[in-house]
Amino acid sequence: MWIWIASVLGVLLIAAFVGLSMMAGSPKDAYGMLRYALPHMHRGKLKPGDAAPDASLLTLSGSDRFQIHDRINRAGGRPLMVVFGSYT
Repeated sequence: MWIWIASVLGVLLIAAFVGLSMMAGSPKDAYGMLRYALPHMHRGKLKPGDAAPDASLLTLSGSDRFQIHDRINRAGGRPLMVVFGSYT
């Protein structure tokens, strides 16, 4: 009985890993996602309309830094848009 339960759980575990590998692109990417991304994923507490948390960001030139809070205050009420992403 225990052998059947263990074998069914093993097959389900392998099927889940294969499915995750297909979604992630490769088994290496699936392992990386399980190892590094999932433990750190959490939902934040910000809601639409909340003030952005202050952070230090690089400018487009890559040599200067600025604080979000400073840019919002200097803009005179104009919105500041920060885009995080890859364009490769």
